[in-house]
Amino acid sequence: MYAAVSGLRSHQTMMDVVGNNIANVNTHGYKRNSTIFEDVLSQTVAGAGTPTDNLGGTNPAQVGLGVTVAGTAQNFSQGFLQITNRDLDLAIQGDGFFVLDAAGERMFTRAGTFFLDAENRMVSSEGGLVQGWMADPVTGAINSTFQTDDLSIPIGDQTAPVITTEVKFGGNLPSEDPVGSTVETGLEIFDDQGNSVPLAITFTKTAVHEWTATAGYGEPLTPIVMTDNVLTFTDGEVTGPIDFDINIAAGQIPDTGDIALIIGGDTERRMTQFGDDASVTAFTQDGSAAGVLTSIRIGTDGVVAGTFSNGRTKPVAQLALASFANPGGLERVTGSSWIPSVNSGLAQIGDTDTGGRGIIAAGALEMSNVDLASEFTTLIQSQRGFQANSRVVTSSDELLQEIVNLKR
Repeated sequence: MYAAVSGLRSHQTMMDVVGNNIANVNTHGYKRNSTIFEDVLSQTVAGAGTPTDNLGGTNPAQVGLGVTVAGTAQNFSQGFLQITNRDLDLAIQGDGFFVLDAAGERMFTRAGTFFLDAENRMVSSEGGLVQGWMADPVTGAINSTFQTDDLSIPIGDQTAPVITTEVKFGGNLPSEDPVGSTVETGLEIFDDQGNSVPLAITFTKTAVHEWTATAGYGEPLTPIVMTDNVLTFTDGEVTGPIDFDINIAAGQIPDTGDIALIIGGDTERRMTQFGDDASVTAFTQDGSAAGVLTSIRIGTDGVVAGTFSNGRTKPVAQLALASFANPGGLERVTGSSWIPSVNSGLAQIGDTDTGGRGIIAAGALEMSNVDLASEFTTLIQSQRGFQANSRVVTSSDELLQEIVNLKR
């Protein structure tokens, strides 16, 4: 009877575990549990016999005393990803965990539903502070070997202006144009205060395979003295100046330094002289006005890239991920958050896509890995196991009743 009672208790625990799995079927980042049974210490009725020359050995006779729950096992298999298209919804594809600081206690989660609080800190839905590394505000460099810190996304923060030092040109100068023809193009450059300065470049054909560049800035145009400004072409490809660099010396345009006008030398945007229309243009320049951080995007490497109102993008932070030698040893504190235990091993915190941590998918959330079909099958097994043990109790009661009725 007591063996059957132990069966009832164990199968009730199994029902509790299955019920909790089913209850969390839609909990983001939840990992299912399973129940592990083991036989209780058996009672030895007769010991084993040693074999002799004339008689074989005998096996021990034992009667089991019931069943107990040896423990529960967490299944950390990957859950399906649900697309949300929300920038701060993040999912991990791999074995990593997001790192949180909850009132000074370090926690680890697979649920990547994050928000920005009133202080622009990235937080979980329970208020845990997401951990990572902040980028250098000037260079955007990130050092993931430093200790992790709270991630703060400075929406509305300004970035300093960048002075123009290099302009790249590409396109075509018409080979059939007569000597003396001109091709004009213009662009905006930026001084050290981020002010926009109009810059006009004129290419004048001075020989069959030669063009000379001149420039001016502002309105009206103020001429600029340039060096290495004669372009030569061979078989339609620019071959001079040798370094493909027309120089504008510092001081010619107020509040600017040396400016290099790169002519061709680029496999994607070449400078040519073919029998085609003029198409010379400046396709990139490295200066910008001051900007305000307006939005962010998070890459698979966990780098939070900020987009500024001046069109620039720059890393502002990077999320940290953690891995464990034995994830099954983690102690669950909420449906999708865990803390380390003595058997999980220490948290190995580092970059994505290293140490088995996986990569990050932005705009998506990891669903629970609970399989309802499997859970309902387990539910039937636990129900039938409970029912069978209850029948053993009933049968034991009937045997006792027969013993009581022996004397009438």
